[in-house]
Amino acid sequence: MTLSEEEVAGELGPAVAAPPSRGRVLALRFLASRQGRAGVAVLALMFALAFAGPLLTPWSPADKDFTAFLAPPSPRHWFGTLQTGADVYAVTLCGLRRSLIVGLLAALVSTALAALAGAFAGYFGGWTDRVLGWAADLLLALPAFLVLAIMSPLFGAGQWPLFVIVLALFLWMVTAKIVRGMTISLRQREFVRAARYLGVPPVKIIFSHVLPNLSSLLIVDATVNVSAAILAETSLSYFGLGIQPPDVSLGTVIADGSRTAIYAPWTFWFAAGLLVVTVLAVNLAGDALRDAFDPAAKGPR
Repeated sequence: MTLSEEEVAGELGPAVAAPPSRGRVLALRFLASRQGRAGVAVLALMFALAFAGPLLTPWSPADKDFTAFLAPPSPRHWFGTLQTGADVYAVTLCGLRRSLIVGLLAALVSTALAALAGAFAGYFGGWTDRVLGWAADLLLALPAFLVLAIMSPLFGAGQWPLFVIVLALFLWMVTAKIVRGMTISLRQREFVRAARYLGVPPVKIIFSHVLPNLSSLLIVDATVNVSAAILAETSLSYFGLGIQPPDVSLGTVIADGSRTAIYAPWTFWFAAGLLVVTVLAVNLAGDALRDAFDPAAKGPR
């Protein structure tokens, strides 16, 4: 008498249960971290505020209340008003939304550049390595603040995507050098050599074998770059070199509020507080994500 596959699996029970996938192990390790859970929860709250919060008020960032200039927080204006009569709640959440979008896009673009430049330089070597290495060294030598200051007239109204691209160009170089070194090591591994001997095209090897093995580094780098990009955007916009009016970001809101922060603190502290909380949440989530990818992680912290 023969047994079916289902009966055999039932007889053996949990002894033949498939091991959990790597993604499940990483997710469980991440969720075991209190700081990771806190970071994700706060980030979810920030995104909810940025994208759904404006729907809770009748005021838009462009509206002006000419009966309330520098009015303190009240049931009519939850965060008070600016000296122009604009609602601080609406303006701040609009700025938070723009800063989050800029931070996420700049982080993704810079990490993608680092992955491609480092992987191609490390795998192909030769002139490809030299050219990409020179480009990285040149951008590392350039004073980013000065370059962005010179290019700031290009970041006019509605031109914030260009600002994202330029900002990302100054965030990828260090990670690219790390990716290059790891790619040189991976190039000598058996599975890469086997793919090469089987005639798999080099570009396909990079995308199918090299980059997937660098995913942990790239994911953590993207997370770290989010907070770096948000801080860079806010700092540049504060000095008028980033997001330009009539577009709004946390940097422009903080810059406007700093003029009246002493006698009307609500114009400054709400935007500054959201910036600090957002960056802190990103850093907490990034630390927990790094520990989740670390094989030596010791459970919840």
